[in-house]
Amino acid sequence: MGATGQVGGAVVSELLKDTQVEVVAAARNVGKAGLLGVPVVHLDLDRIETFAPALEGGDSLFMATGYTVDMLRQSKDLVNAAKRSGVKHIVHLGACGDDDTRVAHYGWHQFIERYIEWSGIRFTHLRPEIFMQNLLGYGGESYVKNGVIKHYVGAARLSWVDCEDVAAVAAACLLNPSTHAGSTYRLGYEAKTYYEIAETFTKVLGQPFSYEPQPPQDFLRNVLAAGAEPAYMKCVFDSYTDLTNGKDIRADEIFDNFHAITGRQPKTIAQFAMKHAASFQY
Repeated sequence: MGATGQVGGAVVSELLKDTQVEVVAAARNVGKAGLLGVPVVHLDLDRIETFAPALEGGDSLFMATGYTVDMLRQSKDLVNAAKRSGVKHIVHLGACGDDDTRVAHYGWHQFIERYIEWSGIRFTHLRPEIFMQNLLGYGGESYVKNGVIKHYVGAARLSWVDCEDVAAVAAACLLNPSTHAGSTYRLGYEAKTYYEIAETFTKVLGQPFSYEPQPPQDFLRNVLAAGAEPAYMKCVFDSYTDLTNGKDIRADEIFDNFHAITGRQPKTIAQFAMKHAASFQY
């Protein structure tokens, strides 16, 4: 499910590399998901009557949620429906943080993890750090314009991961459930501040880039104006405020599990910049 999202679409592409697996995409927007080149079923997280037909015959489920507090209700209903439908394995896309995190929306994802475990369905939990794709845009705004990177976390160092690498891990877990059952994988492989990202962009793209930290209040105002859900974005705002103020929320942790899971190395910020050079150069 979530097939039209950045990670979900990439998961479909990864799974299609294995011709022995039948891949079905579940999405609210069936027409948009049709571009993925696989059968599509309608699944709307706000319409529980769509759950059972979408899950019928499914063996494994990649589960992603939207950026709203409704994720708690939606996920509970979806896990219940998956259990009734006979789903045997759930790969859940969560959020950053260890079990002791104080970042509120990270904790919400962990409540969902616990509910999946309580259901008795075999599971694998994925906890990606900050998506490199956020550099292309997040919440309706672009963070890189004409060589200037603007963000709301001050000089904090963050751990980064490419969405395509998250998808590669998810696909590996779906294709080899017995190997990855019961595991929680934290996914972040390079820690950089936005100042350091600007230096990397300057080096690999051959143009000057700089970083200008912005007040977190501007983030909250902008995303709410773009129609984002207030409760979730208030949590993001709180974490940005902590980072701007230099509070250690362990946002720079990196991990060494990617090669063991996928057989290759994760992408670097420099590689990401080169791949998306047309979006960043000016």
